[in-house]
Amino acid sequence: MSRELVFLFLLLAGCASPGGAPGGQVTTATDDLGRNITLEGCPQRIVSLAPSNTEILFALGLGERVVGVTEYCNYPPEALEKEKVGGFSTVDLERVLALEPDLVLASTQTGEETVQKLEEMGIPVAVLDPDGLEGVLEDITLVGRLTGTDEQATALTGDLRARMDAVRERTRGLERPAVFYVVWHDPLMGAGSGTFIADLIETAGGENVARDMEGYQTMSLEVLIERDPEVIIASTGPGQHAAYDWVLGEERLKGVRAVRLGRVHAVDQDLVSRGGPRIVDALEDFAEFIHPELYE
Repeated sequence: MSRELVFLFLLLAGCASPGGAPGGQVTTATDDLGRNITLEGCPQRIVSLAPSNTEILFALGLGERVVGVTEYCNYPPEALEKEKVGGFSTVDLERVLALEPDLVLASTQTGEETVQKLEEMGIPVAVLDPDGLEGVLEDITLVGRLTGTDEQATALTGDLRARMDAVRERTRGLERPAVFYVVWHDPLMGAGSGTFIADLIETAGGENVARDMEGYQTMSLEVLIERDPEVIIASTGPGQHAAYDWVLGEERLKGVRAVRLGRVHAVDQDLVSRGGPRIVDALEDFAEFIHPELYE
């Protein structure tokens, strides 16, 4: 059998995997907004409207099927080579339509109006909005079902869950240090309950000092000093270390335990803000920041 025929066989086999849809069959699923999604056949041209969705697609080996992404989809590097269709909430509908997708993976930031217009164009749209770490695993499973890559999704979620469970087991029964995550410094903003970051802190064996807040909210410097976190973690990005540098340079924080003990850490904002497979990389980083004694 020629190499080309082998590739075609494997592709069709993937689309015909349990829960997937080979040509002529129908796949139904429910997205994170409770919307029913129906696909005829196995999608071969996929547009992603969020970096997290893009990372899931590539992690499932679907890079060749991705025909369009947002301007913010920068991982893996291969995603940078894909056609750009706009930003989170500034989707260029004409570009999307020109790519002739048979599936669009959107997010809540895409906007209800944009999702509705895409569907009016006859394009199936699934909206992903994962709720914490478990929600990420559920979304990977959902994308696997929609794209006929159930087996790959099962393998990926199994690996990610094993790593999550390993962190939980290592930190079980340990004292929970007080942790504050600096989303931004001007104004000072923390990550309260209902955020990925809060889930990361708790799962990694810490106690979030901003747990009484809901979502991402401002906190006065006086309150932060009073709560005296033992660990401070700050967002960074390419050429963006302002929040981390602010913590180290702010004179009024010199007496806070995290600064006195040298327990101020920087983490890539993409890892902690995207509901994709790399969220578990962030979890392992958090565990090492919060419980360094386990990693000596």
